[in-house]
Amino acid sequence: HVQMSGRKQVSCGRDLSCVPNLAAALHSAGVSGYVSVGTDGCENESWERTQGFDFVAVPLMHPRYKREYCRIGRTRLGPVTRSDTVIPSSEWSSLVVGKLSPWLQLDHENATIRTNAEKAFSEEIAFAIHLALSAIQISLKGRDCINLARCLNEQLQGSSNQTFWVRLPINIQPNSLNDDNKVVTDEPWEWWNSLRTLCSHSRRLGVALELNAAVLSKAVIDRWCGEPVKVIIVPTSLFVPNKKGYPVLLRAHQEIVQRFFKLNTQVMLTGACKNPNGLNSYQLYLNHLYESRAPPTPYERFSKGYEDYLQSPLQPLMDNLDSQTYETFEKDPVKYTLYEKAITEALKDQGEKNEDTRIVVMVLGAGRGPLVRAALKAAQSAEKNIKVYAVEKNPGALVTLYNLQVEEWGDSVTIVPGDMRLWNAPEKADILVSELLGSFGDNELSPECLDGAQMFLKPGGISIPTSYTSYLAPICCPKLYSEVCLYRDKEKGTALTSYETPYVVLLTNMNVLAEPQCCFTFVHPNNDVPINNQRYTCLQFGVKDSTLLHGFAGYFEALLYKDIMLSIHPKTHSEGMFSWFPIYFPIHSPVYVQRSTTIKTHFWRCSSSSKVWYEWCLSSPDILPIHNSNGRSSWIGL
Repeated sequence: HVQMSGRKQVSCGRDLSCVPNLAAALHSAGVSGYVSVGTDGCENESWERTQGFDFVAVPLMHPRYKREYCRIGRTRLGPVTRSDTVIPSSEWSSLVVGKLSPWLQLDHENATIRTNAEKAFSEEIAFAIHLALSAIQISLKGRDCINLARCLNEQLQGSSNQTFWVRLPINIQPNSLNDDNKVVTDEPWEWWNSLRTLCSHSRRLGVALELNAAVLSKAVIDRWCGEPVKVIIVPTSLFVPNKKGYPVLLRAHQEIVQRFFKLNTQVMLTGACKNPNGLNSYQLYLNHLYESRAPPTPYERFSKGYEDYLQSPLQPLMDNLDSQTYETFEKDPVKYTLYEKAITEALKDQGEKNEDTRIVVMVLGAGRGPLVRAALKAAQSAEKNIKVYAVEKNPGALVTLYNLQVEEWGDSVTIVPGDMRLWNAPEKADILVSELLGSFGDNELSPECLDGAQMFLKPGGISIPTSYTSYLAPICCPKLYSEVCLYRDKEKGTALTSYETPYVVLLTNMNVLAEPQCCFTFVHPNNDVPINNQRYTCLQFGVKDSTLLHGFAGYFEALLYKDIMLSIHPKTHSEGMFSWFPIYFPIHSPVYVQRSTTIKTHFWRCSSSSKVWYEWCLSSPDILPIHNSNGRSSWIGL
């Protein structure tokens, strides 16, 4: 259905429980293609475009028509529902969500009722496929859904491509009863998790989440924000009249709806109109909520379109970056400002030690020159005389550097073509400056590069950055896991390759299960003897609510100099900086984590003469194999 990216209005649907005349229902709801007719007989097209609903959810069969397949002589001839010719086929596929009959009980203890429901289920799904509906809604009323999952799997394995919306409440009201008049004790999230697990985490399953009057904790909302929620269902009973008599939501419900707007979730209105201003006043209010969101930050504007998009980490030692990549990084309004501040402070400190001499600054991995510019600006601010060496191995970037030397820098900058680890420097540096950090801090081989280059540094010299630390947090992210599964089908390698590869990704549709914890730390200059950049850590995370674990999110903090820090850690993120997205370490299969359970994970940073790689595993609550053993699936070339 309609995606909300770039839309000025929310994608809003209308949930209908009984529809004798579908074309008339589409018309009365103002759905696109069914325009309002004025008193003069003219079609009021502008009204339809600004105020109409985008789709309707309607029963595929009459809600009370219980077909009987299991009794002799009870077969009824004739049509079981309306003809597909009541509206054009293009409108079936773009404007209608089909709802399965509410009386279907595929997990009933009675074999006759269960078998009859199975046959009716197959019949209704077959008709939905015939209509080419893009989505089919299934109501889920409890955790006991094993036979429903079996029947649903038959459809998911077929050749059709319909999405199934699993409708369930966001939480359970106290003393709620199921179909057997028993009090429901488990949470709707548990129902959903049981069904999607039984259906092998199919990407064609989504959630249709219905709000209710209950006040929800942040943990409940956060958990649902990590799930593939396709639509938020808002009952008209949740609206209250404002001073002018128009329907509005209470603050708590506004915040929930706006959280899901950030995930491009659609909205569907359900229930009878309870406001004298008409049904459309509800939809106009939802549009108002959508339009009144805070304007995007520079970070959000830059990252638009990258949400939950998996990317392979850069390998700047093994590969040469292209011009577009350099250009993207150079647009960061924050990173180079922080570097300039750090270099300024370092120049002042070094100047106090050597008041009458020139300060030597070496930029390691100069790229197209942004750090060189930062060093020259810092020299002006600190009023120091400096000599800059710009070391770069990329032939394409060197063209830019040589041009800048001729046009702007002159003799104050010396261009050094080649690998910093192999360069024989003519003099030692007072300050080493580099931006070799990756999304996990050390994953672009900053430790190996700077350890090899620190021979150029004078005793008491300064390295910028002076240290950096990686962090890990467990996450629930069904959408990302589905993307990893797709990589398994598309890319070459073993069946485990996609699950043993870290990905750079703007984490959006996910839930962080516990606060990030420190993983690996590196300090420069490195005075260890011998130098060893291999690492191991064991981390334990306490989880309060039941959830599903799909892997780990990685972040880093870097101390440039003194208290000047740049960070992508969620709590300390450098505001406005977009040079790095987090990194995602997947696991072979999702792991169910019960409430008040500890997640225990192990991470290694390993190396050989030619490569560096990470290995990771889980030892609690389940034991998973060690991922990426010996760098079999992913590694960084030295």
